[in-house]
Amino acid sequence: MKILYIVYQYLIAIPLFLVLTIITAIGTIIAIPWKNSEGVHKFQQFWARSFCWLLFIKVEVTGVEHIKKGQSYVFVSNHQSMSDVFAIYGWLPVIFKWIMKQELRKVPFVGGACKAAGHIFIDRSSRAAAKQSIHKAIEILHDGICVVIFPEGTRTKTGQVNRFKRGAFAIASELKLPIIPISLTGCYEIWPTGRAYATPGKIHMHVSAPMTSETYDDAFIEEVREQVIAGMK
Repeated sequence: MKILYIVYQYLIAIPLFLVLTIITAIGTIIAIPWKNSEGVHKFQQFWARSFCWLLFIKVEVTGVEHIKKGQSYVFVSNHQSMSDVFAIYGWLPVIFKWIMKQELRKVPFVGGACKAAGHIFIDRSSRAAAKQSIHKAIEILHDGICVVIFPEGTRTKTGQVNRFKRGAFAIASELKLPIIPISLTGCYEIWPTGRAYATPGKIHMHVSAPMTSETYDDAFIEEVREQVIAGMK
């Protein structure tokens, strides 16, 4: 069965998803004037959900009642695998922008679509460049538009939650916005770093209550990280 699934993944699921990716990218570029609309967001959500449907990945979500409509948030999530992106994009019920690595800008179709959608590429080549990327994120955080970031900076190699970097918290601190931790489980087992194929399975995404701080200091960052870990249990 494992061999049959891998054959299906490479000969059927991935080619179909690539076609959907091209269609979604073209549609997103055409829809630049409406990039923050509910309709465009639903279109992009369908693309993300199709990845999970094609690979027989079930996504369960809890805690969305903590999200207040019309409020902007900074969402921070643990980063277990590539499937994290599709789970959050497909099932987080808000319009948001990713803060993503600069290198993704070069990916054919995807880079152009992400730029058209208003996602923010963070340039880590220097402190000044990274700060400029953060200011771009700050500019869009209003009227219920949110941002999502993986504060570990890269996918875990062990399944454990690594130390959080300060970028997401600098954004939240600047605008005094609540941070909402997202806890993902199952993604690492479905597609761990270094493996060339996914496996069917179930992802659970837990959305915790908003967290705020007067200082957004190292102690608060660790508190948020601990909440992410707690939500994985």
